[in-house]
Amino acid sequence: MSPSSDSPAEDTPNPAAQAADPAPMAPTVIVQNNGAGRLQRFMSFVGWTGFILCAFSLMSHFGAETDYFDTSEGIKEQFHSRSQDAKDKIAIISVSGVILEGDGFIKRQIDRIRADDNVRAVVLRIDTPGGTVTGSDYIFHHLVKLRKEKKIPLVVSMGSMATSGGYYIAMAVGDQDQTIFAEPTTTTGSIGVIIPHYDFSGFLERWNIKDDSIASHERKQMLSMTRELNPEHRLIVQEYIDESFLRFKEIVKQGRPVFRDGTDDIIDKATGTDLATGEMFSAQKAKKYQLIDKIGFLDDALDRAAALANPNLKPSSFRIVQYKKPVSLLNITGLAQQQTTGNRLQALLELAAPRAYYLTTSLPVLITATGMEPLGDR
Repeated sequence: MSPSSDSPAEDTPNPAAQAADPAPMAPTVIVQNNGAGRLQRFMSFVGWTGFILCAFSLMSHFGAETDYFDTSEGIKEQFHSRSQDAKDKIAIISVSGVILEGDGFIKRQIDRIRADDNVRAVVLRIDTPGGTVTGSDYIFHHLVKLRKEKKIPLVVSMGSMATSGGYYIAMAVGDQDQTIFAEPTTTTGSIGVIIPHYDFSGFLERWNIKDDSIASHERKQMLSMTRELNPEHRLIVQEYIDESFLRFKEIVKQGRPVFRDGTDDIIDKATGTDLATGEMFSAQKAKKYQLIDKIGFLDDALDRAAALANPNLKPSSFRIVQYKKPVSLLNITGLAQQQTTGNRLQALLELAAPRAYYLTTSLPVLITATGMEPLGDR
Protein backbone atom coordinates (compact mmCIF):
# COMPACT_ATOMS: atom_id res chain seq x y z
CA MET A 1 0.00 0.00 0.00
CA SER A 2 1.35 3.37 -0.97
CA PRO A 3 1.82 6.18 1.60
CA SER A 4 -0.89 8.30 0.04
CA SER A 5 -3.43 5.55 0.56
CA ASP A 6 -2.44 5.21 4.25
CA SER A 7 -3.16 9.06 5.17
CA PRO A 8 -6.05 9.49 7.64
CA ALA A 9 -9.27 11.03 6.32
CA GLU A 10 -9.27 13.85 8.90
CA ASP A 11 -6.19 15.42 7.33
CA THR A 12 -8.18 16.27 4.20
CA PRO A 13 -9.56 19.99 4.24
CA ASN A 14 -13.34 20.36 4.62
CA PRO A 15 -14.62 23.22 2.38
CA ALA A 16 -18.03 23.18 4.05
CA ALA A 17 -16.49 23.84 7.46
CA GLN A 18 -14.38 26.72 6.15
CA ALA A 19 -17.39 28.48 4.55
CA ALA A 20 -19.56 28.40 7.69
CA ASP A 21 -20.78 31.94 8.92
CA PRO A 22 -20.08 33.13 12.48
CA ALA A 23 -22.92 33.08 15.00
CA PRO A 24 -25.36 36.05 14.36
CA MET A 25 -25.46 39.01 16.95
CA ALA A 26 -28.60 39.66 18.98
CA PRO A 27 -30.72 42.56 17.47
CA THR A 28 -30.78 45.99 19.31
CA VAL A 29 -34.21 46.85 20.65
CA ILE A 30 -35.06 50.67 20.87
CA VAL A 31 -37.95 51.57 23.12
CA GLN A 32 -39.54 55.05 22.58
CA ASN A 33 -41.60 56.63 25.36
CA ASN A 34 -43.80 58.97 23.27
CA GLY A 35 -45.70 60.31 26.30
CA ALA A 36 -42.56 61.54 28.09
CA GLY A 37 -41.24 63.25 24.92
CA ARG A 38 -44.43 65.21 24.37
CA LEU A 39 -44.47 66.34 28.00
CA GLN A 40 -40.87 67.53 27.75
CA ARG A 41 -41.59 69.54 24.59
CA PHE A 42 -44.69 71.06 26.17
CA MET A 43 -42.80 72.10 29.31
CA SER A 44 -40.04 73.64 27.15
CA PHE A 45 -42.65 75.62 25.19
CA VAL A 46 -44.27 76.88 28.39
CA GLY A 47 -40.89 77.89 29.80
CA TRP A 48 -39.83 79.87 26.74
CA THR A 49 -43.24 81.51 26.47
CA GLY A 50 -43.06 82.59 30.10
CA PHE A 51 -39.54 83.93 29.60
CA ILE A 52 -40.58 85.98 26.58
CA LEU A 53 -43.63 87.38 28.36
CA CYS A 54 -41.55 88.31 31.41
CA ALA A 55 -38.91 89.99 29.24
CA PHE A 56 -41.59 91.93 27.36
CA SER A 57 -43.23 92.97 30.65
CA LEU A 58 -39.91 94.18 32.07
CA MET A 59 -39.12 96.11 28.91
CA SER A 60 -42.56 97.74 28.93
CA HIS A 61 -42.18 98.66 32.60
CA PHE A 62 -38.73 100.12 31.96
CA GLY A 63 -39.99 102.07 28.97
CA ALA A 64 -42.96 103.43 30.92
CA GLU A 65 -40.71 104.47 33.80
CA THR A 66 -38.27 106.12 31.39
CA ASP A 67 -41.09 108.06 29.71
CA TYR A 68 -42.45 109.08 33.10
CA PHE A 69 -39.18 110.69 34.17
CA ASP A 70 -38.19 112.00 30.72
CA THR A 71 -38.95 115.74 30.86
CA SER A 72 -37.50 116.26 27.37
CA GLU A 73 -40.20 113.97 25.86
CA GLY A 74 -37.68 112.07 23.78
CA ILE A 75 -36.09 114.88 21.79
CA LYS A 76 -32.95 113.80 19.94
CA GLU A 77 -29.50 115.30 20.17
CA GLN A 78 -27.87 115.84 16.79
CA PHE A 79 -24.30 116.72 15.89
CA HIS A 80 -24.11 120.19 14.39
CA SER A 81 -20.46 121.00 13.71
CA ARG A 82 -16.81 121.10 14.85
CA SER A 83 -15.22 118.22 16.76
CA GLN A 84 -17.09 114.93 16.56
CA ASP A 85 -14.88 113.31 19.19
CA ALA A 86 -14.95 116.07 21.81
CA LYS A 87 -16.62 115.37 25.13
CA ASP A 88 -17.29 119.04 25.94
CA LYS A 89 -20.40 120.36 24.18
CA ILE A 90 -21.87 123.69 23.24
CA ALA A 91 -25.63 123.29 22.87
CA ILE A 92 -27.80 125.34 20.52
CA ILE A 93 -31.30 126.13 21.77
CA SER A 94 -33.56 127.02 18.86
CA VAL A 95 -36.41 129.52 19.33
CA SER A 96 -38.28 129.86 16.06
CA GLY A 97 -41.82 130.86 15.20
CA VAL A 98 -44.36 132.78 17.25
CA ILE A 99 -44.26 132.14 20.99
CA LEU A 100 -47.75 131.14 22.10
CA GLU A 101 -46.77 128.82 24.92
CA GLY A 102 -43.57 128.51 26.88
CA ASP A 103 -43.95 124.89 27.98
CA GLY A 104 -43.18 123.34 24.61
CA PHE A 105 -40.19 122.36 22.47
CA ILE A 106 -38.04 125.19 23.86
CA LYS A 107 -38.59 124.05 27.43
CA ARG A 108 -37.78 120.47 26.47
CA GLN A 109 -34.46 121.62 25.00
CA ILE A 110 -33.68 123.41 28.26
CA ASP A 111 -34.52 120.29 30.28
CA ARG A 112 -32.31 118.15 28.06
CA ILE A 113 -29.35 120.50 28.58
CA ARG A 114 -29.95 120.66 32.32
CA ALA A 115 -29.55 116.87 32.51
CA ASP A 116 -26.35 116.80 30.39
CA ASP A 117 -23.19 117.30 32.44
CA ASN A 118 -21.07 117.66 29.29
CA VAL A 119 -22.69 120.90 28.13
CA ARG A 120 -20.27 123.76 28.86
CA ALA A 121 -22.13 126.64 27.18
CA VAL A 122 -25.39 127.47 25.42
CA VAL A 123 -26.07 129.50 22.30
CA LEU A 124 -29.65 130.73 22.08
CA ARG A 125 -30.58 130.95 18.40
CA ILE A 126 -33.54 133.34 18.05
CA ASP A 127 -35.71 133.78 14.97
CA THR A 128 -39.08 134.99 16.21
CA PRO A 129 -41.26 138.12 16.19
CA GLY A 130 -42.21 137.38 19.80
CA GLY A 131 -45.50 136.15 21.16
CA THR A 132 -47.60 136.19 24.30
CA VAL A 133 -46.42 138.01 27.40
CA THR A 134 -46.76 134.88 29.54
CA GLY A 135 -45.05 132.55 27.06
CA SER A 136 -42.10 134.91 26.55
CA ASP A 137 -41.65 135.44 30.28
CA TYR A 138 -41.82 131.69 30.95
CA ILE A 139 -38.99 131.00 28.50
CA PHE A 140 -36.94 133.88 29.88
CA HIS A 141 -37.35 132.54 33.42
CA HIS A 142 -36.16 129.04 32.56
CA LEU A 143 -33.21 130.29 30.50
CA VAL A 144 -32.00 132.38 33.43
CA LYS A 145 -32.53 129.44 35.76
CA LEU A 146 -30.52 127.16 33.46
CA ARG A 147 -27.64 129.63 33.24
CA LYS A 148 -27.46 130.14 37.00
CA GLU A 149 -27.95 126.53 38.11
CA LYS A 150 -25.41 125.03 35.71
CA LYS A 151 -23.09 128.05 35.96
CA ILE A 152 -22.55 128.09 32.20
CA PRO A 153 -22.39 131.05 29.81
CA LEU A 154 -25.33 131.92 27.59
CA VAL A 155 -24.76 133.66 24.25
CA VAL A 156 -27.48 134.91 21.87
CA SER A 157 -27.41 134.61 18.09
CA MET A 158 -30.21 136.52 16.36
CA GLY A 159 -31.48 135.30 13.01
CA SER A 160 -33.72 137.19 10.62
CA MET A 161 -35.94 138.53 13.40
CA ALA A 162 -35.60 138.86 17.17
CA THR A 163 -38.20 141.43 18.03
CA SER A 164 -40.47 142.12 20.99
CA GLY A 165 -40.77 138.78 22.86
CA GLY A 166 -37.75 137.55 20.90
CA TYR A 167 -35.70 140.45 22.25
CA TYR A 168 -37.22 139.86 25.70
CA ILE A 169 -35.85 136.31 25.98
CA ALA A 170 -32.44 137.49 24.69
CA MET A 171 -32.05 139.38 27.96
CA ALA A 172 -31.46 136.04 29.72
CA VAL A 173 -27.72 136.55 29.05
CA GLY A 174 -27.48 138.69 32.20
CA ASP A 175 -24.41 140.82 32.89
CA GLN A 176 -21.99 138.82 30.75
CA ASP A 177 -20.21 141.13 28.30
CA GLN A 178 -20.26 140.68 24.50
CA THR A 179 -22.94 138.00 24.41
CA ILE A 180 -25.65 139.30 22.05
CA PHE A 181 -24.90 138.84 18.33
CA ALA A 182 -27.15 139.90 15.46
CA GLU A 183 -26.65 139.09 11.79
CA PRO A 184 -26.23 142.02 9.37
CA THR A 185 -29.82 141.62 8.15
CA THR A 186 -31.44 141.01 11.54
CA THR A 187 -34.50 143.01 12.60
CA THR A 188 -34.70 143.53 16.35
CA GLY A 189 -36.09 145.83 19.03
CA SER A 190 -39.86 146.46 18.98
CA ILE A 191 -39.92 146.86 22.77
CA GLY A 192 -43.60 147.18 23.61
CA VAL A 193 -46.92 145.48 24.40
CA ILE A 194 -50.13 145.12 22.41
CA ILE A 195 -53.60 143.67 22.96
CA PRO A 196 -55.20 143.36 19.52
CA HIS A 197 -58.76 144.67 19.34
CA TYR A 198 -61.05 144.97 16.32
CA ASP A 199 -64.30 146.88 16.22
CA PHE A 200 -66.88 145.25 13.94
CA SER A 201 -69.80 147.16 15.43
CA GLY A 202 -70.28 149.30 12.31
CA PHE A 203 -70.37 146.24 10.07
CA LEU A 204 -72.88 144.51 12.32
CA GLU A 205 -75.07 147.61 12.46
CA ARG A 206 -75.07 147.86 8.69
CA TRP A 207 -76.35 144.31 8.36
CA ASN A 208 -78.72 144.64 11.32
CA ILE A 209 -76.85 142.09 13.45
CA LYS A 210 -76.91 142.56 17.22
CA ASP A 211 -74.72 141.12 19.97
CA ASP A 212 -77.22 139.84 22.50
CA SER A 213 -74.70 138.18 24.83
CA ILE A 214 -75.57 138.01 28.52
CA ALA A 215 -72.65 138.75 30.89
CA SER A 216 -72.23 139.18 34.63
CA HIS A 217 -70.93 142.73 34.13
CA GLU A 218 -70.48 145.09 31.19
CA ARG A 219 -66.67 144.95 31.65
CA LYS A 220 -66.76 141.25 30.90
CA GLN A 221 -67.12 142.24 27.24
CA MET A 222 -64.74 145.20 27.23
CA LEU A 223 -62.70 143.86 24.32
CA SER A 224 -65.57 142.33 22.40
CA MET A 225 -65.32 142.89 18.63
CA THR A 226 -69.04 143.57 18.49
CA ARG A 227 -68.92 146.89 20.34
CA GLU A 228 -66.87 150.05 20.50
CA LEU A 229 -64.39 150.37 23.35
CA ASN A 230 -65.58 153.25 25.52
CA PRO A 231 -63.11 155.62 27.28
CA GLU A 232 -63.57 154.05 30.73
CA HIS A 233 -62.80 150.57 29.46
CA ARG A 234 -59.92 151.83 27.35
CA LEU A 235 -58.31 153.32 30.47
CA ILE A 236 -58.61 149.98 32.30
CA VAL A 237 -56.97 148.11 29.40
CA GLN A 238 -54.25 150.75 29.14
CA GLU A 239 -53.35 150.33 32.82
CA TYR A 240 -53.02 146.59 32.25
CA ILE A 241 -50.79 147.21 29.23
CA ASP A 242 -48.63 149.64 31.19
CA GLU A 243 -47.90 147.02 33.87
CA SER A 244 -46.68 144.52 31.27
CA PHE A 245 -44.70 147.27 29.53
CA LEU A 246 -42.96 148.22 32.77
CA ARG A 247 -41.90 144.61 33.28
CA PHE A 248 -40.55 144.48 29.72
CA LYS A 249 -38.32 147.47 30.42
CA GLU A 250 -37.14 145.96 33.71
CA ILE A 251 -36.14 142.78 31.88
CA VAL A 252 -34.23 144.81 29.27
CA LYS A 253 -32.24 146.44 32.08
CA GLN A 254 -31.32 142.99 33.42
CA GLY A 255 -29.70 142.04 30.12
CA ARG A 256 -28.35 145.49 29.13
CA PRO A 257 -26.56 147.10 32.09
CA VAL A 258 -25.99 150.25 30.03
CA PHE A 259 -29.65 151.20 30.54
CA ARG A 260 -29.58 150.88 34.34
CA ASP A 261 -29.84 154.56 35.06
CA GLY A 262 -32.40 154.51 37.86
CA THR A 263 -35.33 155.42 35.62
CA ASP A 264 -38.00 153.28 34.00
CA ASP A 265 -37.11 154.40 30.48
CA ILE A 266 -34.82 152.78 27.91
CA ILE A 267 -32.95 155.80 26.55
CA ASP A 268 -29.85 155.97 24.39
CA LYS A 269 -27.68 158.43 26.32
CA ALA A 270 -25.70 159.58 23.30
CA THR A 271 -28.70 160.64 21.21
CA GLY A 272 -31.51 160.79 23.76
CA THR A 273 -33.52 158.37 21.64
CA ASP A 274 -36.35 156.53 23.39
CA LEU A 275 -35.81 152.88 22.45
CA ALA A 276 -39.04 151.52 23.97
CA THR A 277 -41.59 152.89 21.52
CA GLY A 278 -42.22 149.59 19.74
CA GLU A 279 -39.97 150.68 16.88
CA MET A 280 -38.02 147.99 15.03
CA PHE A 281 -34.31 148.48 14.41
CA SER A 282 -31.82 147.14 11.91
CA ALA A 283 -28.77 145.38 13.29
CA GLN A 284 -26.66 148.46 12.58
CA LYS A 285 -28.98 150.77 14.53
CA ALA A 286 -29.35 148.23 17.33
CA LYS A 287 -25.55 148.18 17.62
CA LYS A 288 -25.44 151.98 17.64
CA TYR A 289 -28.06 152.17 20.40
CA GLN A 290 -26.35 149.34 22.36
CA LEU A 291 -29.33 147.02 22.15
CA ILE A 292 -26.90 144.34 20.93
CA ASP A 293 -23.16 143.79 21.38
CA LYS A 294 -21.86 142.71 17.98
CA ILE A 295 -22.89 142.08 14.40
CA GLY A 296 -21.99 138.51 13.51
CA PHE A 297 -23.25 135.10 12.52
CA LEU A 298 -23.93 131.90 14.41
CA ASP A 299 -20.28 130.83 14.19
CA ASP A 300 -19.22 134.07 15.87
CA ALA A 301 -21.63 133.41 18.73
CA LEU A 302 -20.30 129.85 19.02
CA ASP A 303 -16.72 131.12 19.19
CA ARG A 304 -17.70 133.53 21.97
CA ALA A 305 -19.49 130.78 23.90
CA ALA A 306 -16.41 128.55 23.60
CA ALA A 307 -14.14 131.33 24.86
CA LEU A 308 -16.39 131.93 27.86
CA ALA A 309 -16.68 128.21 28.60
CA ASN A 310 -12.93 127.55 28.52
CA PRO A 311 -10.50 130.17 27.21
CA ASN A 312 -7.70 127.58 27.22
CA LEU A 313 -9.37 125.50 24.51
CA LYS A 314 -9.71 126.34 20.84
CA PRO A 315 -13.29 126.90 19.67
CA SER A 316 -12.84 123.96 17.31
CA SER A 317 -12.21 121.67 20.28
CA PHE A 318 -15.89 121.68 21.26
CA ARG A 319 -18.67 119.53 19.88
CA ILE A 320 -21.63 121.65 18.79
CA VAL A 321 -24.99 119.94 19.22
CA GLN A 322 -28.60 120.84 18.53
CA TYR A 323 -31.91 119.14 19.24
CA LYS A 324 -34.62 117.68 17.03
CA LYS A 325 -38.12 116.54 17.80
CA PRO A 326 -38.66 112.77 17.73
CA VAL A 327 -40.54 111.28 14.82
CA SER A 328 -44.11 110.74 15.92
CA LEU A 329 -45.98 107.55 15.08
CA LEU A 330 -48.97 109.78 14.32
CA ASN A 331 -46.94 111.61 11.69
CA ILE A 332 -45.74 108.34 10.15
CA THR A 333 -49.24 106.93 9.85
CA GLY A 334 -50.80 110.21 8.77
CA LEU A 335 -53.13 110.35 11.77
CA ALA A 336 -51.71 113.73 12.76
CA GLN A 337 -53.21 115.26 9.62
CA GLN A 338 -56.60 113.90 10.58
CA GLN A 339 -56.41 115.77 13.90
CA THR A 340 -55.36 119.07 12.34
CA THR A 341 -58.85 120.48 11.73
CA GLY A 342 -60.01 120.11 15.31
CA ASN A 343 -56.76 121.40 16.71
CA ARG A 344 -56.75 124.46 14.47
CA LEU A 345 -60.31 125.26 15.52
CA GLN A 346 -59.19 125.08 19.14
CA ALA A 347 -56.24 127.34 18.34
CA LEU A 348 -58.50 129.90 16.65
CA LEU A 349 -60.73 129.97 19.72
CA GLU A 350 -57.69 130.50 21.91
CA LEU A 351 -56.49 133.37 19.73
CA ALA A 352 -59.93 134.98 19.89
CA ALA A 353 -59.42 135.48 23.63
CA PRO A 354 -57.94 138.92 24.46
CA ARG A 355 -54.25 138.53 25.34
CA ALA A 356 -51.30 140.81 25.84
CA TYR A 357 -48.49 140.18 23.35
CA TYR A 358 -44.83 141.02 23.15
CA LEU A 359 -45.29 140.70 19.41
CA THR A 360 -44.28 142.63 16.29
CA THR A 361 -47.66 142.61 14.57
CA SER A 362 -51.14 144.03 14.89
CA LEU A 363 -52.74 140.65 14.15
CA PRO A 364 -52.73 137.41 16.16
CA VAL A 365 -50.61 134.91 14.28
CA LEU A 366 -52.52 131.91 12.94
CA ILE A 367 -49.80 129.85 11.29
CA THR A 368 -47.00 128.82 13.63
CA ALA A 369 -46.33 128.48 17.30
CA THR A 370 -43.40 127.97 19.64
CA GLY A 371 -40.44 126.09 18.18
CA MET A 372 -41.76 125.91 14.58
CA GLU A 373 -44.69 123.74 15.62
CA PRO A 374 -48.02 124.03 13.78
CA LEU A 375 -50.89 125.19 15.95
CA GLY A 376 -52.46 122.23 17.65
CA ASP A 377 -49.14 120.32 17.83
CA ARG A 378 -47.73 122.36 20.69
